[in-house]
Amino acid sequence: MDGAERLKIALDESRMLVLGSQVLLGFQFRSVFQDAFEQLPARTKLWDGLALLLMVVVVGLLIAPAIHHRVVENGEATQRMLRAVTIVMGMALVPFALSLGINVFLALQRVTTIPWPSLFGVAATATALVFWFGIEWLAVARKGGKDVKMQNEHVPLAKKIDQLLTEARVILPGAQALLGFQLSVVLTEAFDKLPSSSKSAHAAALGSVALSTILLMAPAAYHRIVYAGEASEDFLRLGSRFILAATAALALGLANDVYVVMAKIAGSVQVGIASAAFSLAILIGLWHVSPAAIRVYRARCA
Repeated sequence: MDGAERLKIALDESRMLVLGSQVLLGFQFRSVFQDAFEQLPARTKLWDGLALLLMVVVVGLLIAPAIHHRVVENGEATQRMLRAVTIVMGMALVPFALSLGINVFLALQRVTTIPWPSLFGVAATATALVFWFGIEWLAVARKGGKDVKMQNEHVPLAKKIDQLLTEARVILPGAQALLGFQLSVVLTEAFDKLPSSSKSAHAAALGSVALSTILLMAPAAYHRIVYAGEASEDFLRLGSRFILAATAALALGLANDVYVVMAKIAGSVQVGIASAAFSLAILIGLWHVSPAAIRVYRARCA
């Protein structure tokens, strides 16, 4: 198997994790606007807010390799890129498991016949960690890990375009999950009770995520309509710009709605602003600042 194919498989695996995370991400945003949420204890609401911030980190980590590949590696298949995907996916699974456990705990608190819901939450996190890390480590210990050496290789233009479209598919589920929440939540009574500042932030978030979704779908439409599916350097450059612009818009949309949710949970504008700033710093740092800094550093060292 050549390097380009290995990298595409790694990106497809990353996409599977994003698809799994979009369910929890959507739930974290929607839960605050459900009628029963107000009946939860204050401490439980804060746990829900923590789970949301963890899922923002998860999404940021899972999308980062696609941007890194586009900005730093310029679409080429390299050993360091393959290693980076593996490391980042592993890093993302830890907060994913923690958020899953918190959400199981929150859900079971509403089921009054089940004692000790916190134990079930811990069990959910532990089970996830066993299946995501424990079994794999055991297999490596028994059979020995396979460290695949891959020569850095030039990727043909057609494969670069295929990988570009795969990268768009990696990012799109995160935008879809958020856009679905944004459109549906405006029909709830809880949204009507939000202060005007939160409604304005949500409107800005809706516009940002709608733009992100449009930009992520644009490469497929442009490639089909303008180039009839043929490989083109011009399309590769334009598609890369679409994806980079889409992630910037997605980061703004996520941060704005984190403000809305956290301000509602804590009853504090300051908490909302701090949470939004944290989310924006994580997302922009992972998706734009870090890749740009690495690219500049490597250019200077070359």
